[in-house]
Amino acid sequence: MSASENRKMVEKWYTALSEGDFDSMMAMHPDDVVFNLFGNTPLSGRFVGKDLVFGEIVSKYVVGALKAETIKFAKKWRIMAADDNCVVGLMQGGGMGKNGLEYNQTYCQIFTIQGDQIVEMHELFDTVLVEKVLFSNPLQNTRTASKHPFGF
Repeated sequence: MSASENRKMVEKWYTALSEGDFDSMMAMHPDDVVFNLFGNTPLSGRFVGKDLVFGEIVSKYVVGALKAETIKFAKKWRIMAADDNCVVGLMQGGGMGKNGLEYNQTYCQIFTIQGDQIVEMHELFDTVLVEKVLFSNPLQNTRTASKHPFGF
């Protein structure tokens, strides 16, 4: 597909995510979709298949660790680049952790597109925030918020 068509597909993906429409999101992926999640957290690694990605990883470890009524992904998103094979986007979202801590995550997502489906995604995110909120791991040294927060 063209860069323009790929961009529209990812815009549709982010819109579905912002509306909590996981069925529409999942329909944009083949059954053997691959998600590559950055870092060394329990969520990090290479995950193959819709059942694993959207079942265990998203449902159990992300959505399952947040208070349902507070969840809002794709509160803010922006396409940074698009070509005939890939789209790169930034997205913010999250909610309140069941442990009482706020999960306001920023993601960089690289979508690989073949035909009319997103076949692979690489996702980079704040791994300390994942540990702290989703896995209640306080780590050894906590830090205060940056005086110069990341923006896009």
